[in-house]
Amino acid sequence: MLTGKKAVIFDMDGSLVDSMWIWPEVDRIFMKKYELTPPDSFHRDIEGMSYTETARYFVDTFRMSRTVEQVMQEWRDMTIRLYSERVYPKAGAVRFLDAMKQRGIALGIATSNDRRIADAALKARGLTPYFDSVRTSCEVSAGKPAPDVYLKVAEDLSVDPSACLVFEDVPNGILAGKNAGMEVCAVDDDFSRPLEAEKKRLADYFIHDYNEIFTHSYERCDREK
Repeated sequence: MLTGKKAVIFDMDGSLVDSMWIWPEVDRIFMKKYELTPPDSFHRDIEGMSYTETARYFVDTFRMSRTVEQVMQEWRDMTIRLYSERVYPKAGAVRFLDAMKQRGIALGIATSNDRRIADAALKARGLTPYFDSVRTSCEVSAGKPAPDVYLKVAEDLSVDPSACLVFEDVPNGILAGKNAGMEVCAVDDDFSRPLEAEKKRLADYFIHDYNEIFTHSYERCDREK
């Protein structure tokens, strides 16, 4: 998995930290407050969207009288404390980060989340010093599955995309890494478990937690599926 790799780039939510549970709760509270009814395609529509793109989706789809920035700020107010107090790294993730630092592998974050929320989550768990680049999809032209945010992190790290390994938990994120010309390891997560077969079809590797990398018990995905 790591042969020839000079950088490892992580999606944050559901890939590096266990945080995907937050967003269905935020959506539930927000929709109840404004009496919104989501379309059947809601979850797939927003998968991989940047924080800004998701807020714009809400404003446009539900014809809200609030601005995109007002929606984003309301979400921030609801979530930063949750990230700071109730979000923790995936099993084995910190051990893996330490091992990569010892090997001189550059580390980056490419998240669809809001920058202030991402910074708060990383700082709360002491993870900020590990990363040489933290970028959000709001800082590039298009969110996942477009490759932009992964390419931006690779540029920051001065590493060719082909020498980067990505960790992602949802299909559109996996596609973003593949579209960037990078190998991708899919990460198991409660929120995306119903999509496990699709994740394995798209990814190069699959792990349940980061300890599997040390024991070489991760799954190599069949590229001919």
